Amino acid sequence: MLVMACAVTGGAGWAQGSEPAPSPGQNSTQNSGQAPGQQLPDAPGESKKKEQSGNPVIITKNAAEGGLRRARDWESGWIAGEYVGRNRALVTLTGEQRVDIYLRQTLTTPGAYMKRAFGAVIDQARGVPSQWDDGWGGYGERFASREGQFIAQNTLAALGNAKLGYEVRYDKCKCDGLWPRTRHAFIRNLMTYDRSEEHWRPQLGLYGGAFGGGMISTAWKPHPRNAFAEGGRAMAGQVGWGTLLNFFTEFSKEINRKQGVK
Repeated sequence: MLVMACAVTGGAGWAQGSEPAPSPGQNSTQNSGQAPGQQLPDAPGESKKKEQSGNPVIITKNAAEGGLRRARDWESGWIAGEYVGRNRALVTLTGEQRVDIYLRQTLTTPGAYMKRAFGAVIDQARGVPSQWDDGWGGYGERFASREGQFIAQNTLAALGNAKLGYEVRYDKCKCDGLWPRTRHAFIRNLMTYDRSEEHWRPQLGLYGGAFGGGMISTAWKPHPRNAFAEGGRAMAGQVGWGTLLNFFTEFSKEINRKQGVK
């Protein structure tokens, strides 16, 4: 009897010890209560997000809305241009930084073309040059003329400022009050800093570029044109437009606040 009892007990123990462990797949199936091969459905709203993320209409709409928000943002650089905030110190630009600023101001940002398009609208309303018609063809000629003169002007100014080591960015006034800040915006259109970023110098590069751009524009404008007169008009335009741009840059934060952009 004793022998038989030992045999039965040993057989039962061997059977428990040799039972194979359940596979990981079986465990996950049992724990989740899900049939093998069946996937869980997406959480509510996930499928809609996936559809929208690949929808070209939604992508285009989002991009357009982002562009409009940035166009309204006067501190974004599209309208105000390159500037240094009132709480930041001016640091001398490297050659690579000068090239980057030149490209952004002249070619690679929408603001570079928006300003010329606006100028062409004014030329169209004034009917200058009078030899160009008042339809879309005339507007295209005026825009192309503005753009060509601007590129020539900016290129000459960038080369001159790089040679002289002059600052090309606007620095916001570290002052308060409407009149002090307006005065700063006007003076900065006539004066800039040298390599030290401390001493004032006349804007020789800026106005030399304006004069040269005006002279070059006589190559495509209707004749007769006096090159020196066109250069002088371009310099006068720089006084007006440059001061206006500096003013908007100086007060860009306040303009954004009025618009509710920021």
